[in-house]
This record gives sequence, structure tokens and C-alpha cells, in this order.
Amino acid sequence: MPWSLTIGKVAGTNIRIHFTFFLFLIWIWAVYYKQGGSAAAWQGVTFVALLFACVLLHEFGHIFVAKHFGVKAPDVTLWPFGGIANLDQIPEKPSEEFFIAIAGPLVNVAIAILLMLYLGGTTDAAALMQVDESKVGLVAKLAGANLFLAIFNMIPAFPMDGGRVLRALLALKFGFARATQLAASIGQGLAVALGVIGLFGNPMLVIIAIFVFLAASGEASHAQLRQIARGAIVADAMITKFETLGPQASVQDAMEALIRTTQKEFPIVDGAGRLRGVLTRDAMIRALKNQGPEAPVLDAMDADIPTVPARASLESAVKSFSEQGKSVLGVTDTAGRLVGMLTVENLGEMMMLRAAKPGARPRPSDFSGTPGPWGRA
Repeated sequence: MPWSLTIGKVAGTNIRIHFTFFLFLIWIWAVYYKQGGSAAAWQGVTFVALLFACVLLHEFGHIFVAKHFGVKAPDVTLWPFGGIANLDQIPEKPSEEFFIAIAGPLVNVAIAILLMLYLGGTTDAAALMQVDESKVGLVAKLAGANLFLAIFNMIPAFPMDGGRVLRALLALKFGFARATQLAASIGQGLAVALGVIGLFGNPMLVIIAIFVFLAASGEASHAQLRQIARGAIVADAMITKFETLGPQASVQDAMEALIRTTQKEFPIVDGAGRLRGVLTRDAMIRALKNQGPEAPVLDAMDADIPTVPARASLESAVKSFSEQGKSVLGVTDTAGRLVGMLTVENLGEMMMLRAAKPGARPRPSDFSGTPGPWGRA
């Protein structure tokens, strides 16, 4: 992941910290320093660092259970807002998603219990909830924070673990696609309720509500896209009518093609019909400003464009979009010649058209045959 530092590796999973996390620690230090000086600042940073160590253990709870089911996790990244475990496959059964999702909150509960056993009878239950109280000891704060993490993550709304637990339970009866729609609707309803409560004096609840509402919408859309992609091949969704540019073309040539077409991406194709790269509209404008209209398109194009065979499954192409981080894929025939383009935009259009057809609502189906997205964002 860009802008992240790898600090170690556990059981084949790289542990990464995004640079914004270090900025977050600096901000925490400054806030506590303003409140109580240097000693308070370092105590605050220590508490946050230990709390995120618990967040990391939470993520490894997901990772180790996922590995038990044969799902690998290449990396886990710590951000200021939490952790993201990157699972390279999708759980294929409701039971697998259930156990993977609930493992994280259970880790937080276990940590809280261990810390409370360490404290013995020296701290009452009320103190555990006073995480922001300076008089409460560090261990008690950490125990209370872990209880909060477990409870918060079990809210039945995406992208929290509770939303995935809910989907797994619903999928036992309705199938993955329908279960995702129901879980997303429930999550959106909770988001609206949180937003209304937040309007009466708690702006943070409003922010959380917006985040949950958008995440639920995104999860539902992603599930719908995967449902549509099932059984289809890339050739069913690819663009076949488009203009190409040769390797000898200039930015001026690309500008003229941009004006006379509705394209935003122009494939650069050699004499053998093979894809050399793709020139996007934004890259074209940058090259025009920095190098002028006579600059060759080879200097401005993105040469790292993945290609997929026209007969490949559309579901595998959807996965390539998320893995490669590109907005366009080249589609090739058996000889490796470019025969089409696949973009995020035309996939979205295909999804809207399929959804608009009468009776296009996904049918309940066996979950094991309809693997769904697993995201820890």
C-alpha cells in the first residue's frame, strides 16, 4: 500500500503502518501536552500506541481464523481510524464469514478480561467506561477501550464486524446477494438513527453515521456487481467501439481524438495489435501543460495496464480492478491482440441496466456458490 512502512511480518502477513498514523501520534502528543505538559503527552501517546496494539491483535484475530479456512492475508495496515486486514480471497460459506468476522471483537473481549483479572478488585465497572478521565489508570483505560472496541465493532452495520456477522446469519436463509442487501438496509437505518441523535449535540455521531451509510451502500453495490458478474465473461461487458493511438502519435493527436469522441482513455496499440499502454484524459492534460502538444504519447501513457482474455470470467476481471487499482483493463484475444476495453464506468452502467430490468432482483442462492466481498476498510 502506498505511503506505508512495513515494520514486521507475522505468520506470512506483513505488518504496515500508514504515514498518517505517525501524524496522528504527533497530534495526540500535542493535545495532551497542551492539557498537562510533557508527562501527560507521553502518557497519552503510550495509551494510544497500546490501544492500536490491541487493534492489531483484533485484526490478527480475523487473519488467523481466515487462514484456518484457507484464506491468506498478505498484509495488515494500521491507520489513524483503525486497522485493515487485506484478505486475498472471499469467504465462501456463511459459517466462514461468521467466524472470521466475530474473531476480532472476541480478541478485544479476551484482552479486556485479562486486564481486569490483572487489576483484580481495584477498579469498578464505572471506571472502565471513563477512558478519557485522567485519574483512571492506564490498564483500566485499556480494558475499557477494548470493551468499547468490541461493542462498537459488533454494531450490525457495514463496515463493522457486526454487519458481516449479520450478513452471514441472513445468508443461511436468503443467499449472499439478498443477505447483503438486507444487512446494508439495516445498516443504513442505524446510520440514519445515529445521524438524528448526533444532530442534538454530538457531531461525531453525524460523521460516523455518514461513514456507515456510505459503507453500507458501497457493500450492497459491490455485492450486486459480483452477482451480475457471475456466469458472465469479459466479452459480455467489454467496450468494442473505441479509437486507438499508435506508438508514434503525439499528445496533439490524442487531443484531437478526445474532442471528436466521448472516450476518456485511449489505448496505445503497436502494429501487431498489442496493447502498449493507455493514455487517460488527465495524463493527456498534464503532458500538454508540462511538455507541449508535440510530446509523444509513449511518454505520457500508463504502461502498466493489466490485460484479461476476452473469454475470462467477468468475476475475475472485477477482482483484477480491486487488486490492480486501475480504472481500465485491456481485453485480448487468444493471440494477445487488443479486442476490447473494460472500465469501471461501463461495469457500473452494466450493473444499472441489469438492475433496472424487470425481475432483475438477485435470486436467493446457495452462499457457497456466490462468494462475496470481504473488505476491512
